Amino acid sequence: MNFNASSIANGHLLIAEPFMGDTNFERSVVLICEHNAQGTFGLVLNRTTDLHLSDVIEDITPDLPLFLGGPVQQNTLHFIHRRPDLIDDSIKIMDGLYWSGDFEEIKRAVNLGTLTERDARFFIGYSGWSEGQLADELVQKAWIVSHTNADFLFDTPAKEFWRGVLKQMGGEYKSIAHYPVDPRLN
Repeated sequence: MNFNASSIANGHLLIAEPFMGDTNFERSVVLICEHNAQGTFGLVLNRTTDLHLSDVIEDITPDLPLFLGGPVQQNTLHFIHRRPDLIDDSIKIMDGLYWSGDFEEIKRAVNLGTLTERDARFFIGYSGWSEGQLADELVQKAWIVSHTNADFLFDTPAKEFWRGVLKQMGGEYKSIAHYPVDPRLN
């Protein structure tokens, strides 16, 4: 697949090339939540943390895991979900996947157990590119661009996500999924 910055859209995935060399994004898959002329906002889907939602928000039970959305402003909280029926002001990213929304409704739905980790992911920080920055990285072939659906996103364990997306793409990408993290150890 040949993508440039003008063909990137909300809902696309940026898959880090196996030997990217940027520790912030090694073997990462970034969901594009917003892409426009001013820049791009995304969330890393497969970086787990040792933190839980209750570590950053009071009055939350049950405790849901926090993911690392990226290296930018790690003092901010973001979320994606597939339950716009429970959360007003949600922003549609693609069919079946939404970003943000009324946080009081999120808290209430989590506490009632109607919103679980099967339907929502919470992130500290985000990934961001200023105008032209992502275009440069695409020219340098730092990213493989693809897409997925909300079911795959929520049903695939974070540890398997990078490989899973590449395998799902098939062809040459399926073989890239098997590249070792450190080829010297092969």
